[in-house]
Amino acid sequence: MDRAGRLDRRALLTGGIACATAALSGCSSIIASPVAADASPSPRPTTPSAAWARLMKGNERWVSGDLQHPDRDPNRRQFVAQEQQPFGAILSCIDSRVPPELLFDTGLGDLYVMRTGGETIGPVVTGSVEYGPMTSGTLLIVVLGHQRCGAVKAAYKSIRDGEPLPGNLQAIVKALQPAYDQAARKGGTDPVETMARAQVELTATKLRSNHDLAPLVGKGALAVVGAYYSLDTGKVEVLADAPS
Repeated sequence: MDRAGRLDRRALLTGGIACATAALSGCSSIIASPVAADASPSPRPTTPSAAWARLMKGNERWVSGDLQHPDRDPNRRQFVAQEQQPFGAILSCIDSRVPPELLFDTGLGDLYVMRTGGETIGPVVTGSVEYGPMTSGTLLIVVLGHQRCGAVKAAYKSIRDGEPLPGNLQAIVKALQPAYDQAARKGGTDPVETMARAQVELTATKLRSNHDLAPLVGKGALAVVGAYYSLDTGKVEVLADAPS
């Protein structure tokens, strides 16, 4: 090979390395950009209505698939490591298809989450719901029921047929009895769905009138919202008392 050929080959190799380096640099910037964009924590809502709006905007992203995954990077982890101030508390069902942090597209340190079968409550669960508003200034409580709730369906059949469920499952049935009674009075073509919605409204009302939470609700520092999640669409709808 003559000298010109060697120079051409050297130029080709040098150009190839430069292109590869540029490509890798470009890939690095693409990978790094979401972390950089998510580095600073999202401002905490300051009113119940702003907290509710934040959740509903997140749910809109969940429905459309245009997710932001906010507050989920190492910087956020460090930011909340020593102290937390979640703006919302969610009481939802244990159903694996209804993860509150995902369907509201929220991040680390944004929500207190309590999950029980059919959103049933008792002293320990109620105390857990009270914790955020009474200690951290949490602005919003959402009682979140959902479509085709297995706990409600099982309780409905148990009460209707007079056949108790085994073990501590019967405690869930007992807690859901008022929702069953309300659904029976309302009637309708889908009594299980009616019962599931009744359970949300009854639980939200009970929390809203709670001895310790009612004063916060009364002065506008807290809102208790009843909401319902569609497994089919991913959309959350309001059943009662969304703050305006």
